[in-house]
Amino acid sequence: MASSRVIGLDIGWTCVRAAELEFGSGGPAGKTPPTLVRYGQVPLPLGAVRDGEVTQPETVSGALRQLWQQAKFDSKDVVLGVGNQRVVVRDLDLPWMPLAQLKESLPFQVHEMLPMAADEALLDFFPTNEYDGPQGRTVHGMLVAAQRDTVNANVLAVEGAGLRPRMVDLNAFALVRSLARGDLSRATAAFVDIGASITTVVITTQGTPRLVRSLATGGQNVTAAVASAMGISAAEAEQVKREIGIGFATDPERAGAAEAISTVVRALVEAVRNTFVYYSSNNGGGAIDVAVLTGGGSHLPGLGQYLSSASRLPVTLGDPLAGLRSAKTVQREALNGLESLLALPVGLAYGVAA
Repeated sequence: MASSRVIGLDIGWTCVRAAELEFGSGGPAGKTPPTLVRYGQVPLPLGAVRDGEVTQPETVSGALRQLWQQAKFDSKDVVLGVGNQRVVVRDLDLPWMPLAQLKESLPFQVHEMLPMAADEALLDFFPTNEYDGPQGRTVHGMLVAAQRDTVNANVLAVEGAGLRPRMVDLNAFALVRSLARGDLSRATAAFVDIGASITTVVITTQGTPRLVRSLATGGQNVTAAVASAMGISAAEAEQVKREIGIGFATDPERAGAAEAISTVVRALVEAVRNTFVYYSSNNGGGAIDVAVLTGGGSHLPGLGQYLSSASRLPVTLGDPLAGLRSAKTVQREALNGLESLLALPVGLAYGVAA
């Protein structure tokens, strides 16, 4: 196939980010490494997006128009990511049939197990393996059920900017596509994306997702705790948070802020660690080899060491740009140290090109 370009779009709490990748013959699996052609981000005011859902469509649409103007993306076709507490992901076994037919049958096969009416949900199925069961050939995989109004709100904001959503993908799967390459594609890896209000945990084996969990805590919760403890603005609290970090000695006048950070981070890390334990206990004691951090919240100083101590796992920052080429239209040096922030838009672009 000829080369193709795809734009992945991530609508976050604090900003909108987009990455344009060019794939050569053979797509992501081809011999030619993909090329990062363009990348850009534009900040959002607090409240425009809450818990992964657009609440101020006109504001987000305006930010997207600004992003397209600044980054000079060639196309208005985008792959849009979704992922919040209103997106359900669970294991499911179904009688084998061609994938297209299987997806069409989902409303009839899964309506009794959904926490929402089937006609209020957007359903998808991600097959992971097949086996011969008591009822014959069976497909095992992950059912994805998203509240239709949650997705529609984000789609309308994108369309309001004059863009065309060609595909809506789960953020968790985008993480895997952007990061489970090289050694990580052969390991049992836990990908932990710490956003502003949501932390997504995906555990993969040999590059295949085995568990997806969404936690309702992120970096913004830490900032809010610092702001409350010190009686300062969110912008000031963000700076103080980065200066204090977690697990470091601090000045007495900042002891309250340090305790606020510790309280929120301790609860988040415990929830992540419990997810790891749950996976191992439900997979024959299968050991996780490594944890990989991404997202803005992952840049809190000391967080990686803190998670490593709690989980007894090596922890590293994810780099979705590893192995990718950069076009002359990208100022690659400006992204040094920020690579993990690109995991979602890069992974979304991988999804439609797969």
